[in-house]
Amino acid sequence: MHTYGLWALFAVVTAESMGVPMPGETALVSAALYAGATHGMELVDVIAVAAAGAIIGDNIGYLVGHTVGLKMLTRYGRYVRLDEGRLRIGQYLFLKHGGKIVFFGRFVAFLRIFAAVLAGANRMSWSHFLAMNAAGGICWAVLFGGGAYFFGERVRAVAGPASALALVATLLFVVAGLVFIRRNEQELVARAKAGISNRS
Repeated sequence: MHTYGLWALFAVVTAESMGVPMPGETALVSAALYAGATHGMELVDVIAVAAAGAIIGDNIGYLVGHTVGLKMLTRYGRYVRLDEGRLRIGQYLFLKHGGKIVFFGRFVAFLRIFAAVLAGANRMSWSHFLAMNAAGGICWAVLFGGGAYFFGERVRAVAGPASALALVATLLFVVAGLVFIRRNEQELVARAKAGISNRS
């Protein structure tokens, strides 16, 4: 049970981090609850496996985004009003704030699935991505795994609403960002082109 449970945890977290909608956080909390209640698994193993799955899965997602993500966005972006100028703004935002997006994205259900793919598609530096991804994955595994292990069902009761609240806050932030971009698009495109050319 010990080995199968850890492999299942690794598979679910890795798949979610690659961009497949899976319940990675639920799997982590459940494994930690099981470890705390039965001592059938060690907490250190649960945290290590979840963090490894998060880091490996995110790096696969980054690779997918880097190799085909930008091509797909360039080719099909016009169908969702994503022209070249807006793609440049996205790349610029990842150059300026990619580390924060990747780190804090680990704690938000929707971003946890897409942050790595978007980082790759927007050409975020891989070394910077890896550092922030590893920090986010380890902190996430320690906080949610350790919390569930030591505080039991109370963490499960809090984790769902906390994730939902973080998702709502993120969506509000995204909407506000989209309104800001629409109102200041010309200036942002010019700033993005200048910023990207300076980094090249």
